[in-house]
Amino acid sequence: MTKHCVFVTGGTGYMGQRLIPRLLARGHEVRALVRAGSEKKLPGGCDPVFGDALDASSYMHQVAPADTFVQLVGVAHPSPAKAAEFQKVDLPAGLGAVKASVSAGVRHLVYVSVAHPAPTMHAYIAVRTECEAAIESTGLNATILRPWYVLGPGHWWPYLLLPMYKVAEILPSTREGARRLGLVTLEQMLSALTFAVENPVQGKRIVGVPEIRRTSA
Repeated sequence: MTKHCVFVTGGTGYMGQRLIPRLLARGHEVRALVRAGSEKKLPGGCDPVFGDALDASSYMHQVAPADTFVQLVGVAHPSPAKAAEFQKVDLPAGLGAVKASVSAGVRHLVYVSVAHPAPTMHAYIAVRTECEAAIESTGLNATILRPWYVLGPGHWWPYLLLPMYKVAEILPSTREGARRLGLVTLEQMLSALTFAVENPVQGKRIVGVPEIRRTSA
């Protein structure tokens, strides 16, 4: 297995703080962007890089020598009520990651987007698809993951929806939407992210809910 130098934004967040130890344990070098004073939140063995994820100019010159960029910054617990926050946080973080990746000559960008189309969360989807478009416009090699809702610690309530999902996946009229907007577990996301890092793509790869589930099967 090829070892990678991975630059992570959102390394102290919900997925990042769990992904980094996994990458380190598998022999990869990991450098994570943090604000000054937050470096103690990073897992041991991870090198801190100081800067602001919402301002690419504050860190873009520190991305090299990373060959892989993993962008995990986003508003916690997304909901339709947080449209303004998506514009203030998710959009500049995503566009900044694209800009920094191009500037540093990163060979593979891993971006967590969101499943779409969908009947709700329009503001969230609009921001994530704008970032996807920015990736496309640069020609970066990229893996774009499109989960809908990630089940894990503090995120268990959607388990109540599983019976409804099972029925929807059986009915021909709702099967495609139910699969695209299905639930994935935190473990499935971590496995999919690890797979993406270790299997860089030439061009663009879209990893939807069914593929995220299969990666950890």
